[in-house]
Amino acid sequence: MTAFLQQLPALLGVVIGALGSYLAIVRSDGARFRRETAARWEERRLSVYGDYARALKKSVNLTYRVASHLGNDPHPHPLSPAQAEPLLAEATDGRDPAGEALIMLGSREVVDRARVWVTTVMEMERFMREGTHDPRAWQELLERQRAGREGYYAAVREDLALPPGHPARWPTGPLSDA
Repeated sequence: MTAFLQQLPALLGVVIGALGSYLAIVRSDGARFRRETAARWEERRLSVYGDYARALKKSVNLTYRVASHLGNDPHPHPLSPAQAEPLLAEATDGRDPAGEALIMLGSREVVDRARVWVTTVMEMERFMREGTHDPRAWQELLERQRAGREGYYAAVREDLALPPGHPARWPTGPLSDA
């Protein structure tokens, strides 16, 4: 019995060491799983955010082209409202599922900013459908749309902890070499 008592501290040390190793591995694996899961969701959100922006830009580009046909925009490829109607319907049909995915996976701030952007795009579509010829009002809508898009992208970057990006305000006139 004394031999057993002499080896008991060593045996307890082995048991405690094995238990400690097991707990460290379980904790490490749990942390790794949480990191990988967070990364997958972040990738998925980025994909949803990009899909929504692309879907909305289809509508925006079509409104530019029709506005050009109506004399409101300098877009180089005008499109008549009749030609644009089926394309706009297709763009809207593509926008709806992208919007649903955005609502499901997006942060509140991103969804709120998306709503501001899409509301302005819908006003642009209404402007175009009414056949309005008012370049000044069109320019105001363009500025609101650009601000809405910029706000959306800023919210996306913040949600994904990305650094600030380009405001995407491209010059429309000739570039100078200054």
